[in-house]
Amino acid sequence: MSPSDDPHTPPVDTTPYVRLALALALGAAVSLGITRFAYGLLLPTMRDDLGWSYTLAGAMNTANAMGYLLGALVTPWLLRRTPATTLLLWGSALATVFMALSGFFTEATPLLLQRLLAGVASALVFIAGGLLAARLGARQPRRSGFLLGIYYGGTGIGIALSAVGVPWVLELAAGRPHAWAWAWWVLALSCAAATLLMRWPARVLATSEAPPVTHSPTPGAARAPINGRVFRVRDFSYALAGYTGFGVGYIGYMTFVIALLKEQGSSPGAVTLFYALLGVAVMASSRIWAGLLDKHQNGHALALLNALLGVATIVPALTTAWPLVLASGLLFGGVFLSVVASTTALVRHNLPPAQWAVGISAFTIVFAAGQIVGPTVVGFIADGPGGLARGLVFSAIALWLGAALAWRQRAL
Repeated sequence: MSPSDDPHTPPVDTTPYVRLALALALGAAVSLGITRFAYGLLLPTMRDDLGWSYTLAGAMNTANAMGYLLGALVTPWLLRRTPATTLLLWGSALATVFMALSGFFTEATPLLLQRLLAGVASALVFIAGGLLAARLGARQPRRSGFLLGIYYGGTGIGIALSAVGVPWVLELAAGRPHAWAWAWWVLALSCAAATLLMRWPARVLATSEAPPVTHSPTPGAARAPINGRVFRVRDFSYALAGYTGFGVGYIGYMTFVIALLKEQGSSPGAVTLFYALLGVAVMASSRIWAGLLDKHQNGHALALLNALLGVATIVPALTTAWPLVLASGLLFGGVFLSVVASTTALVRHNLPPAQWAVGISAFTIVFAAGQIVGPTVVGFIADGPGGLARGLVFSAIALWLGAALAWRQRAL
């Protein structure tokens, strides 16, 4: 009798965990890497063409963050009625549509509306994808931090593709009216391709997904303790506050650092190299910080990563030395999405699986709230004395404050 015929031999798990995580990572590429962060590459061109102030330019990402917050608020309700796999694909399809529509307008109001709607769609994608990645990691506990890191590191795929693709499209469209519109359309095509590719992990993971809860048998049953624990804001208050500081601080860098580099005289090739390496560093971060995420069940991982981001953020504000500026991008890329992964790991360490969706959504809400504040405040500061450099100092301070708060978060 072969081992496979022995009823006492446990079945061999042939699930392609890494490939599934990589395919899911396209959700992070769409929701953050393209839908949000590609705008930083278009901001200088759109600002020059449309005559925007930095405050209005920052408001575009504030609108995106407001949409993200709305999406984060509605996602728990949707997840009780719709499988996460379905939400992932529909959210990505909607993000594709809204990205494409951004190329058809020049007035600020419809562009703000498109950024808001794209933010709603990206929240659906990011939360659903993060939940699926957490479930995937739960099936391989020893590699859960690594698998989560792969998902969040997928943002780097979107950043790297944008870093190469957007300047190329802008160069090809040079001389056409509103050349930046072509970049929006190409980015939308990238989102559409990612949506098609995500159908495979959605199909595989749908077979093991629990059906959505449409009602509770008795009043209050949805909040009943599972394994003796439910998500409560007060239990995670310091981590939530620290994550808010992250949302305020990191988005200023990602919105305006390209504009700052161009103001400092960096060539188009140098800007492309900077942003592409930042994206590659995001992809590598899953390996760098996996052990840290698995080790700490408290807020120390979030605190350490926030503090490192503060260092990366302030460097371009203090110096134009290219090696240091490039190091800033590499450090920032190698850290910032692992901050997001650290909150998912914190939820996974401290709550039963049935509470993960609620916990991840709560962190996403405060994340979005911080992002609403960050771009407009940094843009307002940049319109005054000191310019963009002073705005990034504000971002660094917000990150360090978030680190101090997160350090106080204890394991439950």
